Amino acid sequence: MSKTGPVGVGIIGAGVISKQYLDNLTTFPDVKVHVIADLFEEAAAARAAEYGIAAWGGVDAALDHPDVEIIVNLTIPAAHVEVATRAVRAGKHVWSEKPFALDRSSGTQLLKEAEAAGMRLGCAPDTFLGAGLQTARRLIEAGRIGRPLTGLTLFQVPGPESWHPNPAFLFQNGAGPLFDMGPYYLTALIQTFGSIRRVAALGSKSRETRVIGSGPKAGEEFDVEVPTHVGALIEFESGQQAQSIFSFESPLPRAGFVEITGTEATISLPDPNMFDGDIRIRASGTEDWETVPCAGSTAGRGQGVLDMARAIRENRPHRAPGELAFHVLDALVAIDESLKTGTFCTVESSVPTTPALPESWDPAASTLS
Repeated sequence: MSKTGPVGVGIIGAGVISKQYLDNLTTFPDVKVHVIADLFEEAAAARAAEYGIAAWGGVDAALDHPDVEIIVNLTIPAAHVEVATRAVRAGKHVWSEKPFALDRSSGTQLLKEAEAAGMRLGCAPDTFLGAGLQTARRLIEAGRIGRPLTGLTLFQVPGPESWHPNPAFLFQNGAGPLFDMGPYYLTALIQTFGSIRRVAALGSKSRETRVIGSGPKAGEEFDVEVPTHVGALIEFESGQQAQSIFSFESPLPRAGFVEITGTEATISLPDPNMFDGDIRIRASGTEDWETVPCAGSTAGRGQGVLDMARAIRENRPHRAPGELAFHVLDALVAIDESLKTGTFCTVESSVPTTPALPESWDPAASTLS
């Protein structure tokens, strides 16, 4: 017999980002957080006390909890696949923070594990479910720019070492501007153009070491392991194209830039790392931009978990599935391979475009009573 009522949630990982999730998941009426777990049980205890969560403990406290249906996996990236695999084997659905995995093989194995267990996988970013990008998507699908042709995204900043107190991990393998910020931009493009077919890229790094600029480690030098500037050319299965820059090398910050050019107009999307933001449209033959306010939910992180929870009860697909996150990972790995080989690299995976959220979608509504 199918369960009814709010969907039970367990959090694994009581670090900084858990606050953003808990601020929302403890207020959405269609989910109920039962337990917070962490390798460092004292951290789980402190977070549980902060939010009034009844249970806390080590990882098994969440995996073994009988009322938990979705594990929200907020562990460090290197542990994402291990924790998610344990969860699906324990009969739990899983929502993970990005990245889905660190490589294709472990990501593929996780998809197989979940399918065999009959469990769902979901993965950040869920920013594309926010009012900003959802409003832009509705405008595009309504024909406001004609037929979409090309995309352009820019993420250009000086680098996080000037403000981040412990930035070395952002310059190590599996990170850098490509893997750290790429998921937001590629996910936004896929929502418009569909699956990616092949990519080509060039990359560079201006320095072999960088210096921490703030905090207790200020003045310490660390190694730069990955390209800090990446320019990518992306071809979609539809034949449409996009160009993207991911850079920690620019004195001029230009983050959050996403433009889609169509046959009739160009649309400027909000920052794909955010849940809100106005949309601008410039029609062919005009010099003025029309500003369109976003409409819908701007609740923030956790919207993907909520959509998954409602989808479980409604027996429908959720909008940020593991297959989407794996396709984004597949494309990022292909871009990295192109940097090393100097050739176009094929993206073998493919994923259906998920349906847009209705403007009336409301996280604060109680729909599962």
